[in-house]
Amino acid sequence: MKLVIDERRCKGCNLCTRVCPYRIFQEGNRPGPRGYVIPVLDHPERCTNCRLQIMYGRQLCGMCQMTCPDQAISWIEEKPYEAHKVVIEY
Repeated sequence: MKLVIDERRCKGCNLCTRVCPYRIFQEGNRPGPRGYVIPVLDHPERCTNCRLQIMYGRQLCGMCQMTCPDQAISWIEEKPYEAHKVVIEY
């Protein structure tokens, strides 16, 4: 699974940057198509839903998605064998 922010729906409230327990969002610095400053995915490889949702068969966190007032955050299926970064944190 891969986390995506729909730039057409996001209004730049940055609630996702405040509620994410894994701190994968950062406040953006460029305006999106509607003129709002869109948050940036800083470390999406830390997201438990992205890494483990298929293995457990259910949503594990989803705080960003539940908090987003515009429903601009979602997960999409990755292509098979798509390269992605793996991070091991101690």
